[in-house]
Amino acid sequence: MLIYLVAGARPNFMKIAPIVRALQAQNPKTLSWKIVHTGQHYDRDMNDVFFEELGIPQPDVFMAAGGGSHAQQTAKIMVGFEELCQNERPAAVLVVGDVNSTLACSIVAKKLNIPVAHVEAGLRSGDMTMPEEINRLVTDSISDWFFVTEPAALEHLKREGKADSAVHYVGHVMVDNVLFQADKLAHTDTSGFETSAFKQARQDAGQRYGVVTMHRPSNVDDAETFTRIAGALKEIAAELPLIFPVHPRTRANIEKFGIDLGPNITLAGPQAYMAFLNLWKDAAVVLTDSGGLQEETTALGVPCVTIRENTERPVTVDEGSNVLAGTDPAVIMLEARKVLRGEGKQGRRPHLWDGKAAERIVAVLATELAKVPE
Repeated sequence: MLIYLVAGARPNFMKIAPIVRALQAQNPKTLSWKIVHTGQHYDRDMNDVFFEELGIPQPDVFMAAGGGSHAQQTAKIMVGFEELCQNERPAAVLVVGDVNSTLACSIVAKKLNIPVAHVEAGLRSGDMTMPEEINRLVTDSISDWFFVTEPAALEHLKREGKADSAVHYVGHVMVDNVLFQADKLAHTDTSGFETSAFKQARQDAGQRYGVVTMHRPSNVDDAETFTRIAGALKEIAAELPLIFPVHPRTRANIEKFGIDLGPNITLAGPQAYMAFLNLWKDAAVVLTDSGGLQEETTALGVPCVTIRENTERPVTVDEGSNVLAGTDPAVIMLEARKVLRGEGKQGRRPHLWDGKAAERIVAVLATELAKVPE
């Protein structure tokens, strides 16, 4: 029984990697798979070493969909994926997360009567201005099996009328991956990483440091909002050196808006996964607007201040090490300073965030696909 594992952007591969490893470990082997890279994002760092680090093979299919507007990109992916599914009809299509590839491939599969499995199903921010929220809602409206990471997602799917038998609370593949990579990192020479000199210099001086990431359009595309957030970061950096691996769009807007981050914030380029993990896992605090990083910091118990008004991952706030600060500079500084005084949230790793989510997913898929008529 062949499963297509769909990924469109680098973070998607972090989510399918544990599933591939679990499929490779099947005994007996009942499921076969192919990794389908839609090419939604081109990433120069996604080379042989990237896949080696993840412990998975290169994609079996590369569709080269490329960029464009949301509509253009989604349409190109749909056309290419339909042809692929018609040429070699899989038993199921597994999609992860909430990118355009998730939406596009779900629609194609469903119209061809191929069952759809959605990993990270049921997450909701309630913010319909986020393209990801539209992708989540549409994908979940047509999926057959829902693999859930946290209690709030269970509640959303129940409210939306999903059958209990189709919803599976399995834990989180992103956590599977960060635990796998952290273990691997412990046996890796990190001296060649771009940011290792910054980290080593702080540690040699007995200093703590913080890590910043920001890429959300609502934060970085509006000059007034970005300037206010930058002011808060600059104030925090006066007490704690910060390093900021900068997303290309964010960097362009720093220059465009003439934003001054001051001398205590070190700007770096986008980081490969292991290099970035090596940086943030030992940070005193992470300040971010990333969804995935809220979860990864919770998994490793690193204090996280989320610079957003909402989160689709509330378990990281309810149980984990994450606080939702919004974009008010006073609140961002308040929450960061709490951490520096040792008064920040301790948090804990949520239920089933134990590194075995992918094994549970593969077991469910094997059972469910055995029920599907040929």
